[in-house]
Amino acid sequence: MTTYYSKDHEWVAVSGGVATVGITTYAQSQLGDVVYVELPDVGRSVSRGDDAAVVESVKAASEVYAPVSGEVTEVNNALTDSPAMVNEDPEGAAWFMKLRISNEGELAELMDEAAYKAYVDTL
Repeated sequence: MTTYYSKDHEWVAVSGGVATVGITTYAQSQLGDVVYVELPDVGRSVSRGDDAAVVESVKAASEVYAPVSGEVTEVNNALTDSPAMVNEDPEGAAWFMKLRISNEGELAELMDEAAYKAYVDTL
């Protein structure tokens, strides 16, 4: 499994043409205590950069963007019942959606972990 990162602070773990998407620890730390998550519908097609989900905290609401194009094949319904999972394990159990990638070439536009850490250090 290879993990990529977007400048919008999403992580993407890719395995067998399927991307598991969530928000990074940095994004979670900027949001604070997450109180609500809105997930996309299974079967929805998204293009890279589209608003795909919403995460709300006591500080603000934020869009979760699709880091790659594809079809939503699964969502993490546990987040609807327990949005605080995003605070506890943003880059693990608190994934938002799985996408069947329609254009694997878009992965080249994302960062690896070292590049993402360097990017965050400039913020």
